[in-house]
Amino acid sequence: MIAIILFALLLIAGGGYFAMNVNKIRQNILLGREIDRTDNKKERWKTMLLVAFGQKKMFQRPIPAILHFCLYAAFVITQIELIEIIVDGLSGEHRIFRDSLGGFYTFMVSFIEVLSVLAFVATFIFLLRRNVLKIPRFNMKEMAGWAKMDGNIILFAELLLVCFIFMMNGADEALYNQGASHYNTGESGSFGLTISQFIGPALFGGMDPHTLHIIERIGWWGHIIMVFGFLNYLPFSKHFHILLAFPNTYYSNLEKKGKFTNMEAVKKEVELMMDPTADPFAAPAPEEGEVQRFGAKDVTDLTWKNLLDSYTCTECGRCTSSCPANQTGKLLSPRKIMMDTRDRLEEVGNNIRKHGKDHDDGKSLLRDYISEEELWACTSCNACVQECPVNIDPLSIIVDLRRYLVMEESKAPSELTTMFTNIENNGAPWQFSQADRLNWKDEQ
Repeated sequence: MIAIILFALLLIAGGGYFAMNVNKIRQNILLGREIDRTDNKKERWKTMLLVAFGQKKMFQRPIPAILHFCLYAAFVITQIELIEIIVDGLSGEHRIFRDSLGGFYTFMVSFIEVLSVLAFVATFIFLLRRNVLKIPRFNMKEMAGWAKMDGNIILFAELLLVCFIFMMNGADEALYNQGASHYNTGESGSFGLTISQFIGPALFGGMDPHTLHIIERIGWWGHIIMVFGFLNYLPFSKHFHILLAFPNTYYSNLEKKGKFTNMEAVKKEVELMMDPTADPFAAPAPEEGEVQRFGAKDVTDLTWKNLLDSYTCTECGRCTSSCPANQTGKLLSPRKIMMDTRDRLEEVGNNIRKHGKDHDDGKSLLRDYISEEELWACTSCNACVQECPVNIDPLSIIVDLRRYLVMEESKAPSELTTMFTNIENNGAPWQFSQADRLNWKDEQ
């Protein structure tokens, strides 16, 4: 009974704390501007199934894709065993589904063990890639400190979790061989799990039943504590993408890459100027709702989808490793853009909860987190958008921050300033009038 009470308290505390932190993240995301991503539901479901569930874009790089798939498959399938552990914990039973499922139960647990071994191997290789081979995209300057530690913490936790699984199953297998299992005391013989039927006798075969029961319980409790610890670590980690990848890909931008959004107020003015029937002396239509800033200076000027992108970022660095600006030594890193956006959003959200929605800390995403040099290094090529395995769009944030610089502060590199002037005066980027545009055809 004490074990049931302790488990119930762990379940309530772990689930409650996770729900509280998820709600904070939801509140932060909703600080963003509204944007409609409810159209074309069929295409959105297809995108989510292919990109998030099917890992389609991961396989553009086969080796890490296969390793990641081992972890992904193990994570998804082991949730079946987790259901049984929760039911066992609340009921005080042991392997409660074994009798009703029979041979299928043994098959499923054995399958989970095989996936766990593959996940263990993949995790070990990922640790080597990060810390021994030092793959360049994992060792850029934005990955120093907490970002690097975060990746290692979760990988070590995964190794420990697999060890607890085999401690639990291996000790149970050894107990079953001795006829002393929790499940069926008095009946001896192999339990039949694919991996544990070898690991159990090899590691625990010579131990007495009392010691084996203790080891099995350590494995069982260690497993579930690691699961709840992992669950509550997610909201503070880049690994929250495990959950957010699905809504983020569903709400992907389905427009053609390279098609930029228009600000509605500016679009209306341009349409009026180009409409020969419009009255030039008519009073402008009143703005509906709150006046929108031109571009974005802080996270609250971005859309909720931009903010969802920032929390979904896996920090894998595929965007940065494919960025031509970064490859030529410029300051821009699309991954850093997303990390900075998330860090600033966390700061703004915490300030609002602590001081109220009107609190101003005197800081902003532009300049305090992301410099002008980074923004103007971007070539708008969409390589970062193409490479992201969960359809994050760093370019839309960069463009909105540049819009603010140009339209609100009239700040742009001299090359662009000259082009803007020529477009205004000549209707083209070049320094000659419209009447001279076709002079080139007369040149011999």
